[in-house]
Amino acid sequence: MTALDHPARGGTDGPVRPPARIPFPVVDEVARHCLQEEEPETVHIEVHLPGHLDAARLRAAFTEALHRHPRILMREAAGPWYRRRYEWELTRDPDVAEVVTFPAPDRDALKHARDRALASAPPLSASPPIRLEVVRDPEDDGTVLFLTINHTALDGPACLRVLATAAEVYGGRDNSPAAPPVRTTGDAPTEVEAPSSWAPPARVAHGTPEPSPGNGMLVSELRVPHRPKGSPYTVNDQLMVATALMLTHWNREHGARPRPMRITMPVDDRSRGTDMPIGNGTRLVEVPFAPEELDASDLPRLLRRTADRTRALKAQPRPQLGHGAALLTSPWAPVPWRAALTRGLRKAAAPWTSTTLLSNIGRVPYPLDFGEGAGRANAVWFSAPARMPRGLTVTTAATAGRLHLALRWSRTLLSHGDGCHLRDLFEHYLHATEHAEESPQEKPARKKPTSEQPTSEQPARGNGP
Repeated sequence: MTALDHPARGGTDGPVRPPARIPFPVVDEVARHCLQEEEPETVHIEVHLPGHLDAARLRAAFTEALHRHPRILMREAAGPWYRRRYEWELTRDPDVAEVVTFPAPDRDALKHARDRALASAPPLSASPPIRLEVVRDPEDDGTVLFLTINHTALDGPACLRVLATAAEVYGGRDNSPAAPPVRTTGDAPTEVEAPSSWAPPARVAHGTPEPSPGNGMLVSELRVPHRPKGSPYTVNDQLMVATALMLTHWNREHGARPRPMRITMPVDDRSRGTDMPIGNGTRLVEVPFAPEELDASDLPRLLRRTADRTRALKAQPRPQLGHGAALLTSPWAPVPWRAALTRGLRKAAAPWTSTTLLSNIGRVPYPLDFGEGAGRANAVWFSAPARMPRGLTVTTAATAGRLHLALRWSRTLLSHGDGCHLRDLFEHYLHATEHAEESPQEKPARKKPTSEQPTSEQPARGNGP
C-alpha cells in the first residue's frame, strides 16, 4: 500500500481538512477480507519508561499527536452490501472517549496487558483504531506504555511516529528521529543466485499446542550482536540467519524432513520525520534458503549469501503484496464477492506461504523522551500477528544498546514452553554469527541449547505470556 497522509494541523495556512473518505489501499483490503475473531490482527508496541506519567497531561499530549497526524483519525465507513470498495472515513476528533487508559495496579499487570494486546483488536468502526494503556511496572516501579493497533488500518512504525510526537508534546523535548546508520556493505548485486521459489517451503513443526485459540508471546532482552568491522553483512542479515537456523534446528528436533525455507521480511522506505505517511506502509519480500545452505558449520558463506539476497530484494521495486494482490483488490465486483474469493485463494495458497516472518525494526529512531519525571524509553518491544499457516513471527528492535526480541505464535501450533526453547535457539545462533569470520581454533566452545538449558548470558527481561 502507498499510505496516504495529510499535512499536520495548524500550519501557516490554517487548519487542513482531510478528505472525508479514502478507499482502502491493497494491504488494508486484503487484511479486511481475512479477519478472524480467533486470532485478531493486532500489532503490539511496548515502551518501558523509568519514571511516571501524569494522566491528564498524557491524554492531552496523545490527543494533540493524533491531530498532528490526522490520517490516523479514521474509521471504516458504512456502505451497502454491493459497494465495490471499503473506505476509510476520516474524522476531526477521536470517536473513542478513552483512547488512553490507566488500568488499576496489579502484580501481573504486564502479563494482563500483553494478553489484551494479543486477544482484542481496537474496532475498525471507531476512530482511531488504536488504544494506549499505561501500566505501572511492579518490578521496577516504572511505567510501561502498551499501544495496541488494528493491523488492518495501521502498522507499528507509523504508530511509533505518533507516539514520538506525543512524547515531544508531553515532555517538551526534541524527539526528532536520529539519522539512519550508514551501511558499508556495498551496492546491491544485480544478479543473485537463489533457490527456486516454486517449491512449497518448510512449515514450523508443531510443538505442544494449547487448547485455547489466539496468540501467545514471549519477550526477551538480548545484547545486540557484534558485527566484525568491514563485514559484508548487516545486523539484519545476522538476525535473518539466526531465524533460519533456529527453525532448521527446531524442525530437525521434531522429525520434519528438510525443505526449502522462505522468510518474509518487511521493507519500509518511508521517512521517519513528522511528514511520515501514516498507514500500512511496508512492502513484503521473501528471502529464500535451500536446505543444504542452512549449515551452521559454514556461517561465513551463509551470511554472505543472505546479505546478497536481502540487498537485492530491498533494491527491487515491487508492490507491497505482489502484483496478484493489486489485481485481486481492483473494484471489478462487490466487496463480499471479492472477499470470498480472496479467502478461498488464501486457503489454497497456504502451502506456499512463507515459513515465518522476521520484522526487524532496527534501532528505534526516536528517543521517546517524555521529559522530567517520566524519562526516556529504555526498552521497546514490537510483535506482529502470527496466524496460521505461518504460526510464528519474530520481531526485533534495538533501544539503549540492547536488542529487544518478541516471539509470537499461534497457540494451535506452539506453547509457552516451545517459545522459551525457540528463544534459546535464536540466541545461540545469533551469538554464533558474531564469530563467523573466526577460524575454528579461535571460536569459543559453545554448548548446544536445549529447552532445559537456556544459553542466555543474562536472564531474559520481562518474559511475557
